[in-house]
Formats: sequence, structure tokens, C-alpha cells
Amino acid sequence: MSAHPIHHYGHPVLRTKGEAVREFGPSLRMLGNTMLEAMRAAKGIGLAAPQIGLSLQLFVIDICDDEYQPIYDGKKVDAQTIMPLLLANAKVTIPEGPSETYTEGCLSFPGITGDVNRVERAIVKFHDADGAAHTLECEGLLARCVQHEHDHCQGVLFIDRMNRAHQLLVASKVKKLQRATQAELKAAKKKS
Repeated sequence: MSAHPIHHYGHPVLRTKGEAVREFGPSLRMLGNTMLEAMRAAKGIGLAAPQIGLSLQLFVIDICDDEYQPIYDGKKVDAQTIMPLLLANAKVTIPEGPSETYTEGCLSFPGITGDVNRVERAIVKFHDADGAAHTLECEGLLARCVQHEHDHCQGVLFIDRMNRAHQLLVASKVKKLQRATQAELKAAKKKS
């Protein structure tokens, strides 16, 4: 079991905008590795710090999409050479363009998926674990994941971006998950 379990919908930290990362170096790198471990254990491709209970502007991703080559610091690269990535204090710009609808899921919503419209491109300015500034231009699944995890750091969840029809389809599952999470939080509070 991970030292930082993934929080499910209903936990208040998921609706809180994260604070800026201020300390870089070995401890942030260790946190990033812990997040990657939790993400991989849950079979995910991205994980934001709020999902493990830390209200920070921080997320990790590990995606190698053969269809699109990212541009990293101005150079086209093979995604395998830069993955996994830790992105601190990310600023995401979504270029103008048509949106595409795809089914998304989220580690904080186990068993719940829905259609989300997103532009399939993103430009991200961020800092790595050492505090060095970088720019990532990406398309496809990588761009969608960056947008999804960045949203988490802002307190925005994928159910907020979901098409209205899918929001209605999953509403009872979402409410059930929220009640279960709140019951767990209440029980934990009574024990402490």
C-alpha cells in the first residue's frame, strides 16, 4: 500500500485550489516518486498532489503516445526520453482549435467514466523537481492528461468538464462515492 493513498470524491481537498510549490530539490523529487508509485499502483497515467491529500500545484504524468511527439524546451523529443514528468506550478495554455470528445476516467472516481470535450493541444510552462523552468507543447492523450491533472490542482474535477448527459448518467454513482468517502472521513475523525 502506498504511503499516500488516493483520495476519492467527497474529500474536501479535491475541491481546494493548491498552493504554489515553494521548495524544490530532493524532498520534492521524493514526493514525486511517491506520487508515481501511487499512480502506477492504481494503473493511472497522471496524478495530482490534491489526490493524495496535498494542496499543492504539483502533478506527475507518465505517458508515451506514439502518435504525437511532444516539444520539450523548443525541441521535438521522443516522449520516452522525458517521461515520467513532475510538473510544479504549471501554467497551461490551450490554443484555439476544435475540441474532441473522449471518455475520461479519474483515479479519484474509481469505476466512473464520462465524455469530456477538450482541445487536443496544450502548452505548459512548469518547474521540475530542482526548480528549473521548462516548456512542454503536446497533443493527444498527453495534452488531455496535462489538462486533467492541472484542473485537479485548481480544484476542478473531470465531472465538472463532463458532458451534461454523462453527468446525469453517473450522478447516482458520484453521490454514492461522495457519501462513502464522507462516512470514511467521519469515522476516521472519531478515531482520532
